[in-house]
Amino acid sequence: MPEHDSVNHPMWYCKGGIEVLDFILAWDLGFLAGNIVKYVVRAPYKGNALQDLQKARFYLDKLITQQTPKGD
Repeated sequence: MPEHDSVNHPMWYCKGGIEVLDFILAWDLGFLAGNIVKYVVRAPYKGNALQDLQKARFYLDKLITQQTPKGD
């Protein structure tokens, strides 16, 4: 049985047959959206779901600010 690789293939990023990184790259999500997906997906598995969801919200707020037209 292969040893768990928490650096290259963490178990909390390898659910459902696709790694989160592969999904982020395939959809060309970029830094902010990629981090949102990363934190939401791993939230139930890494040990502190609330903290991961708060991190996702931080990046979502940044993305919303970035996408909001100036003057709105």
